[in-house]
Amino acid sequence: MAPTNAPAKYIVVFKDSATPQQIDEYVKEVSKNGGEVTYRYDILNGFAAAIPDHFLASLQASAIIHYIEPDSVVTTQT
Repeated sequence: MAPTNAPAKYIVVFKDSATPQQIDEYVKEVSKNGGEVTYRYDILNGFAAAIPDHFLASLQASAIIHYIEPDSVVTTQT
């Protein structure tokens, strides 16, 4: 079982106007604040990351982030 203080996992999607350099800076900031980027999405213009609660509000306030949503497993039924 994961520790209860482990950062929650999110998908962070940037606005189309965000440059790769700006996204790189956010990747660094996530790491500096105790998180970890686990995947970079080219199509979504964003990344998946474990983000500590104390840093999440800062990301949500960013003008270049389009949205942040919890990362979860998606399944389909046939």
